[in-house]
Amino acid sequence: MEGSNKLVERKFLLPFILITTLFALWGFANDITNPMVAAFQSILKLPAAKAAWIQAAFYGGYFTMALPAALFIRRYSYKSGILLGLTLYAVGAFLFIPAAALQSFVFFCISLYILTFGLAFLETTANPFILSLGSKENATRRLNLAQAFNPMGSLMGMAVAAWVVLPNLVSNTPGAVLTEADVTSDIHVIRNAYVALGCVVTFILIVIALVKMPKTQGDKEGLSLSRTFNNLWTNKPYREGVLTQMFYVGAQIMTWTFIIQYAGNLGIDKATAQKFNIIAMGSFLTFRFVATFLMKYVNSRKLLAIFGTGAALCTLGAICFVGMHGVICLICVSAFMSLMFPTIYGISLENVSAEDSTIGAAFLVMAIVGGSFMPLLQGKIIDLGTVANHPAVNVSFVLPLFCFLVVTLYGLRRAKELK
Repeated sequence: MEGSNKLVERKFLLPFILITTLFALWGFANDITNPMVAAFQSILKLPAAKAAWIQAAFYGGYFTMALPAALFIRRYSYKSGILLGLTLYAVGAFLFIPAAALQSFVFFCISLYILTFGLAFLETTANPFILSLGSKENATRRLNLAQAFNPMGSLMGMAVAAWVVLPNLVSNTPGAVLTEADVTSDIHVIRNAYVALGCVVTFILIVIALVKMPKTQGDKEGLSLSRTFNNLWTNKPYREGVLTQMFYVGAQIMTWTFIIQYAGNLGIDKATAQKFNIIAMGSFLTFRFVATFLMKYVNSRKLLAIFGTGAALCTLGAICFVGMHGVICLICVSAFMSLMFPTIYGISLENVSAEDSTIGAAFLVMAIVGGSFMPLLQGKIIDLGTVANHPAVNVSFVLPLFCFLVVTLYGLRRAKELK
């Protein structure tokens, strides 16, 4: 077929661009939410473990809705899944209005839970859709390119948190004693950010509704679920890929969520600490493009093992060093995380048939549940204060360290198959 060696064929260019904007949308949601753990912890005087329920609700929504999303997409179409996903995304964002009126932490968690129903639809749809828009040989590189726009959205989310939300929180002032009016003011600042996000999502929903999307091999009806489940279960690279993705996402969310507490242990305020997260995301974005380029010359499996090793070593530095050297190590971790999600995703689905790819994508999205329960475990460690005379926040990063070792092992095992 003409143009089959191109990364994105001309006939798929407009759909590719529109679907790629969705990667930025969920990146924004992810990274405006990460600092909300520290924000709610200060506003409502919560322990770190309880505040981490923000992440449990956020990533729990992925786990709950990914498989129903895949079944919906399989029955209807990719476009239908995208439209429903954007609708749920907007509804969850607008639910921050009643949550703020009630000043209920539980309601905020429920709002995020529903918001991520929409993100589950978008991720379950967008990733296999991008893989299908062109030749199979370039599929993993094409997904890495599309995923490069995810950290762009993340950077925007972090910037809004660092320069719009956190500096305007009274609770962000060191030693502040909050009055009832202060609590209400801080909650309204958070509410307004999510309501604005809901308006942007509604606009994109209208644009995509008006554009014709191509039918691809993922749009199938009447296929045997039992056969699909059996095919996926007996596919070892896929089965191990789902498990690896769970550990990777857990490591990513722990690193980006608790860098604020890590810096706070050094006496750095939340708004400044969030700027370290922005620097980390900048390195993540830069190295996503670097990794996409390197894949022209180095097999993605080997590159995954190399980057996994680098992330593990930097995390070890964050555990051992107390001070700015540890913060620098945490920032460097993001550079090595850059290629992990799309590469694990692409390798896992490489030998999955087109008719099984939608359900296969759903389980890879469900693996995002690692970002739900792992921060809760890390929060419990942080609440200890110290462990063997070492800051507990440093020690807590043994959890991401273990996760990166799992990623490295997966890359090595898949690279060994090449021989």
